[in-house]
Amino acid sequence: MSQRVSPVFLAILAATAGCGVLCWTEALGRNGTRFALFGFVMLGWIASLCFHEFGHARTALWGGDTSVIGRGYLTFDPRKYVQPGLSLWLPLFFLAIGGIGLPGGAVWINVGAIKSPVRRSLMSLAGPAANLLLGAALASTAKLMGSSAQDHLYFGGALSYLAQLQFMAAFLNLVPLPGLDGFGALEPFLPRSFLERIAPFRGFSTFALFLLAFQSDFFQDLVFGNARRAAEAFGVPRVQNLEGFLFSLADFGQVLFRSVIDLNGAL
Repeated sequence: MSQRVSPVFLAILAATAGCGVLCWTEALGRNGTRFALFGFVMLGWIASLCFHEFGHARTALWGGDTSVIGRGYLTFDPRKYVQPGLSLWLPLFFLAIGGIGLPGGAVWINVGAIKSPVRRSLMSLAGPAANLLLGAALASTAKLMGSSAQDHLYFGGALSYLAQLQFMAAFLNLVPLPGLDGFGALEPFLPRSFLERIAPFRGFSTFALFLLAFQSDFFQDLVFGNARRAAEAFGVPRVQNLEGFLFSLADFGQVLFRSVIDLNGAL
């Protein structure tokens, strides 16, 4: 079966690039450019989910699971990733209303075909690794903007915020809760009896993360604070406002992104 990149995925990339051009030129004016920034982040987020799941699938193939080819997981097609309501639309909803990069997307892996526990563990880690690589690449691109970041705040903000979301997604995915990649990396080495006892709780990880994100200051700093620090470490710049204060371009992008769906957030 063909492993060519899906036209759907290519269309998503093209639409993301189009929104990026509109952010750079600000041709739609202040309010229109905010919507272009919103589109850039949302579409870029969908593309990153595809990269995340491709990482899982490609590593599973390396480990011995050839079924990922027939399921179309290597085509980057978001339609191929199971449970679109829970694994695609729900994370997009949480991103839109809360600016939180919750884990999303899912692929069915025939773990029985992957004989090595180490390779099974690496298969789980490959998804977050893809997010980390994307985050580093996006943050480095923002860094390369240099002084032009001050002149193209909307584009720089969109790019920087999307980079920060990649680090956020990676750190959230690495939380060792059943159903998340952090737990999946440990699972091959855990007793079967323990895995059977916790099996009923696998479906609640996303909701648990959402609650922790709003209720725990420690968890917020562990994930969101470290995501911001990682983004800046890889080059997300700080720029100066009219009062002379420095602010992160990622934070600026987040404010603009959330203002689109915040009825009181007109900028």
